[in-house]
Amino acid sequence: MKRILIGLIVAAVLAAGGWFGFNLYAKHRATAEVETAFEQMRSGGGKASHGKITFELTTRTLTIENINVEPAQPELGNVKIAKVTAVGVRQPDQAHFAADGIEVSGVEVAFTYTERTKLKANYKIPQITARDFFGPTRAASAQLSGSIIDMYRFMLAQYATVSASSIVAPAITVNVDAGTGNPGSGDFVYSGLAVQNVNRGKIETAKTDRITFSLDVAQPGKPSKMTGELSGLAAYDFDASAVMAALDPQGSSDDGFHKIYRRISANSYTVTMAPGVRVQFDNFAIDDIAIRPSKFRLAEIMALMPADGSIPTPAQSRDMIEKVADFFEGFQIGKAEIGKQTVETPQGTGKLNAVKYDQDKISLEGLDLPMPQGQLKMERFALKSFSAANLMRWAASLRTPGQPPSPDQMLGLFRVLEGAEIKGVVSPYKNTRQLITIDTISLNWGQLVGSIPSKANLVVKMVTPTDPSNPAQRPLIMAGVDKLAIDLDLGAAWTESSGAFALAPATIDLGNLAKAQARFALANVPRGLFTTTDPMEAMSEMAQVETGAIELSLRDSGVVDLIVAQFSRMQNVSRDAARSAIAEMIRAQGEKVTAANLDAKAAVDALAGFVETSGQTLTIKLTPLGKVPVLQLVDALNSEPIVALAQFRIEASTGL
Repeated sequence: MKRILIGLIVAAVLAAGGWFGFNLYAKHRATAEVETAFEQMRSGGGKASHGKITFELTTRTLTIENINVEPAQPELGNVKIAKVTAVGVRQPDQAHFAADGIEVSGVEVAFTYTERTKLKANYKIPQITARDFFGPTRAASAQLSGSIIDMYRFMLAQYATVSASSIVAPAITVNVDAGTGNPGSGDFVYSGLAVQNVNRGKIETAKTDRITFSLDVAQPGKPSKMTGELSGLAAYDFDASAVMAALDPQGSSDDGFHKIYRRISANSYTVTMAPGVRVQFDNFAIDDIAIRPSKFRLAEIMALMPADGSIPTPAQSRDMIEKVADFFEGFQIGKAEIGKQTVETPQGTGKLNAVKYDQDKISLEGLDLPMPQGQLKMERFALKSFSAANLMRWAASLRTPGQPPSPDQMLGLFRVLEGAEIKGVVSPYKNTRQLITIDTISLNWGQLVGSIPSKANLVVKMVTPTDPSNPAQRPLIMAGVDKLAIDLDLGAAWTESSGAFALAPATIDLGNLAKAQARFALANVPRGLFTTTDPMEAMSEMAQVETGAIELSLRDSGVVDLIVAQFSRMQNVSRDAARSAIAEMIRAQGEKVTAANLDAKAAVDALAGFVETSGQTLTIKLTPLGKVPVLQLVDALNSEPIVALAQFRIEASTGL
């Protein structure tokens, strides 16, 4: 029994010795691995040091204190960490390690950017916690030239090699120093940063509770601060692979669009600028953000501005706009919406309910804006087929030093958009207390031939006050008409196969005055009329155009009584006498026309009868008797109107 007891004691002592020996070996192994990683940093010409390293075998907990890294490339930033504690550390293979959890405390990172201007940024992160971490034992290599683009590319390369179920940083503070007297210096504070499901360059969600900032801004004659707060910022389904391809210094031939975010959203955003100026967005969301690596060349955009800060020449400006347009062609979003916006100024408060973008349509909704004459309200303003890239290219085409834009350059706007719409406008009219109200103004165009649309439609529905200062409107005011209700519908289209151009219908309804409608057709309209901007060539093409049928109608809703009342006042006669006198004048003048064209008598009689009885509709139809070139008709109307009318069969009628 005694021997058995002694044997057990010896076995226990040997086991304990083996345990402590293995624990020391494990600690030595862990220390060696850490030192190897630090030596890799030093081999690049930088400095890297650490303090005490401990390893607890039972929980496989590795602790490293007082880490200090100063890379040879200053754009990567100096890093200081008070303590790193990794629990459940293991090494699945020679190139990777894993941990159940990592706690990092006392993090300080200092970046210095000197590529075009000197800028310093210092990050302080009291605590970072990662769960279910997996990553490489060595940092990913990347070519570095000293640019901020290389820094982004290097960081993305490291990020693409790790995974974690969550990464949390309760607070991050950032101080930016742009130099004494320069705008851009300030402080940022991030609260409640939480990242979920990081997987080798992809993130399921990244959220922060709040971001606050205070920035120095340029203000002539005095310094000024801009402060703001962004709450509830969240990003979903981020994929870094397309971004890394776009940042490749050798460029990328990938011309397809790749989604980098499914959605970016925020609950609210508030900015306070000059005293009394405050801007607030209730919320915003951007969906399906994608980039085209072959076009999304961020490095080229950052290199556009002259390094010495000088003003770009016109040629440089055009080149810059062209490259920025290419950059926008490499960026795509599915849809976006900014919620209610409020702008507070000393002059008043402006509000906008929403800004929406969907594929290629952009709209502003619910505008309420203070103006010196009163409040401007607008229900909706929309642009159709909007393209930022095309708009910038068109703007660049207008910049010709010493020369105004050519007609062809101005017509290029038709290629930028396909239409515009305004709805529900109420606006003060000049300095009066009256209002202009717009129900709808809608303009659409398409089927471009050259720079000119061959199809268009204009709809206008509005009410405008009559203007006492306008001599042409004084008869209306004297007759008691204080506003005009305008209802316009104008459609036009050209058919290339037949060469026919039709305006049908063109309708204008002046509310309680009259409603007019016109239809006319042109034949043999050549394609060249739409493609040329040279006046002489246009006249040559126009010589081929022939006049088609013309139909006019006028519905009296009060305009006849208005004319009669005005004539009555001018002649100081009764209204019945005035009406009869006007009809007789029409018949007398018409005798000169009917002598040369008997068909015109029907039109003269119809017009006289239209005046004699209120509330009628006058209809006149002109049909060409043969080929009537438009240019010859215009010349004849200017010199001999009677001869011009003789080329048409005239039909006229009136009816209630």
